[in-house]
Amino acid sequence: MLYHLLYPLAEQFGGFNVVRYITFRTAAATLTALFISFMVGPWLIRKLAALRVGQPIREDGPDHQAKAGTPTMGGLLILMALCVSVLLWADLTNHFVWILLGLTVGYGILGFIDDYKKVTQNDSTGISARVKLFWQTLLALGVAVAIYTSPAFDQELAFPFFKNFTPNIGWLYIPLATFIIVAFSNGVNLTDGLDGLAIGPVMIAAATFILLSYAAGHVNIADYLAIKYVPGAGQLAIFCGALVGGGLGFLWFNASPADLFMGDVGALALGGALGTISVLIRQEILLAVVGGIFVVEAASVVIQVASFKLTGKRVFLMAPVHHHFEKLGWAEQKIVVRFWIVSIILALVALSSLKLR
Repeated sequence: MLYHLLYPLAEQFGGFNVVRYITFRTAAATLTALFISFMVGPWLIRKLAALRVGQPIREDGPDHQAKAGTPTMGGLLILMALCVSVLLWADLTNHFVWILLGLTVGYGILGFIDDYKKVTQNDSTGISARVKLFWQTLLALGVAVAIYTSPAFDQELAFPFFKNFTPNIGWLYIPLATFIIVAFSNGVNLTDGLDGLAIGPVMIAAATFILLSYAAGHVNIADYLAIKYVPGAGQLAIFCGALVGGGLGFLWFNASPADLFMGDVGALALGGALGTISVLIRQEILLAVVGGIFVVEAASVVIQVASFKLTGKRVFLMAPVHHHFEKLGWAEQKIVVRFWIVSIILALVALSSLKLR
């Protein structure tokens, strides 16, 4: 919105020429989302507390009963800051922006319904897993089909660290893209179990995708790095910047001891957004490196369930894996910080892959 208002003024006022640069608008979107989070956060916490929108705590997990009643649905704060910031600074004629916003908001609505059922029924179950998975898959499938049928789409899949290995998978790209979006949405949701645990890796991944999106949308940089050139992908850097800013603002209130929890409204939406960004810029496989924490968290649940059903034994003391470390006696803050450190290492490995080909 501001981009479309200010950019034409560059002809009369040279200072407005900075608006044309994606780098400037990415920084502006980050700061705008951060400012909105700081301004709206205290009000939202008071409002949620007044409505008694408290987080139900699992009785079969580690002792977190002291956190019972802490306001949840804090993902609303991130989504509000994110969407407003993107609408202000992104090029709204870019169809990638609308695909990404649509998926993020759609998953946010699904998460909101799930959270609402949890707090009104005072039960940590919410929407049944089957119903949730159905709607996640349907929304992700719509995104996958929209991308696959776009004129500029090519069917070659890029692999990190391998320059010339780009298999053409044809229509199989649609179920692959759908799986990636759904898997990462649930991966972030499973990771959201300790104060600050999920939002840290989300911000690190989003910051990494700022660089990847900008590179994919710049023909010369994409050619130099031997990655797929995706016309218009640079605008996604603005979305990623807004996600970083909104995440930072949320972390101000979510840092231990948390005054606000993310809830499914945030976790499902942010995970889905990361998956969609990777699909849009054609770095689907690299997402597994950038978001390795979410892969491990989701895999730990799959392994735990499969092992128990097949052998009657559990691999982990408790799944997801961050609860395993809690059962081992690790302090909550130690787990969170160490998971952040691992996320930073994985992000650096992912960026290194751009030249190690």
